[in-house]
Amino acid sequence: MSPTGAGNPKFIDLVKDDVTPWYQKPNLRRLYLFLVPAAMGVEWTSGFDGSIMNGLQAVDTWDSLGMFLASRFVLGMGIPFALSGGSQLIGELAYHKERAVLTSAFNVSWYIGGIVAAGVTLATFQMPNDWAWRIPSALQVLPSAFQLAFIWGVPESPRWLVSQDRAKEAYDILVKYHGEGDPDSPFVQAEYAEMIATIQMDMEQKKRTWGELISTKANIKRCALVAFIGTFSQWSGNGLVSYYLTRVLETVGITSKTTQNKVNLGLNCWNLVTGFTASYLVSITPRRVMYLTSVTGMFVIFAAWTGASASYANTHDSGAAAAVVAMIFLYYPFYNGAPLTYTYTIELFPFSMRAKGTVVVQTFSRLASFFNQFVNPIGLANIGWKYYIVYTVWLAIEGVVFEGEDKAAEQTKRSTLHLEAIEMSAVTLPKKV
Repeated sequence: MSPTGAGNPKFIDLVKDDVTPWYQKPNLRRLYLFLVPAAMGVEWTSGFDGSIMNGLQAVDTWDSLGMFLASRFVLGMGIPFALSGGSQLIGELAYHKERAVLTSAFNVSWYIGGIVAAGVTLATFQMPNDWAWRIPSALQVLPSAFQLAFIWGVPESPRWLVSQDRAKEAYDILVKYHGEGDPDSPFVQAEYAEMIATIQMDMEQKKRTWGELISTKANIKRCALVAFIGTFSQWSGNGLVSYYLTRVLETVGITSKTTQNKVNLGLNCWNLVTGFTASYLVSITPRRVMYLTSVTGMFVIFAAWTGASASYANTHDSGAAAAVVAMIFLYYPFYNGAPLTYTYTIELFPFSMRAKGTVVVQTFSRLASFFNQFVNPIGLANIGWKYYIVYTVWLAIEGVVFEGEDKAAEQTKRSTLHLEAIEMSAVTLPKKV
């Protein structure tokens, strides 16, 4: 039997021919039951962390910072590793039909943790003692507890097993979860052949090093693309609200701690709805369309947000303040409209470089996040609404970059699929594994 891969029409036909939804497949349903909380729990933790920072800024007793800062340092050290592992597990274990949706939902699930944190801080911020911030801080263990509880039911990545000369185990996992126990499933045979082909080609070459990321023009292009994506995911103005919503609201006269926490909770709920809607659309919408629509919408809304903030600074009109809040809520459907950070990374890099590609996107994302946390509050404190002009200009730059770079991304994805199809042409799937 000749193998077929993701770039081969026969493989695509096999996917299209499968009309049974995932929830009617017992083994796949069980896989997702464990995989979703175990892997996405990483983003729940990250979302809890971001939202709690907004909520605690409205707590008057938030002054015992020693242990809090130490715990944030530990959390910050661990999250990048967990994000890398979690995103790759979803990309490599999910069934082909749900893969794009789940990898996109991985990023969006940040808001699940955000909602929990916002709700807890809203309930506790008026407590007249340190428990006002200690309770939300202690509950930050919940997302990690979900990860620890469910990870035991998640199988190992089949691609990793093949790369470690444990092909039989990999095949058994594919048969169980993607073939519902049928070892003769054409889809499983094609998927397994694709893994064997690409990974064997990798193993035949010299040992992979970090230098391979810049060893060819195609790899340099891949790295540049995910570096842009990682940076833009944090530098699109979202960092102002993710960590400093309280200060943003104060610039338009909204100083009530109760109101600030209610806006924080409502915004996280709204983001969860719009984010998961966008994740569903990933499977039916071209990547280029999603990115350009997202950036264009953010630019227009952020410009209006800046204008409303300027109007309030001059008139102190409550209508202008309400307009700013409205712009914040209108901005996020566009920001959430392209939840492709990990989806694109997984699609752009072949297996042998996927982990390194995830490190690249995470590195640039974390560097941009560092800027958000330490520079944004200084900008807001010193020049107020005028600081928004920086992000309005930056969003215009993003649009120009994506206009050119997204075309390059599509070309890179096509070249990757073509290369994998050529590599697989020399491999024959054995009758028995």
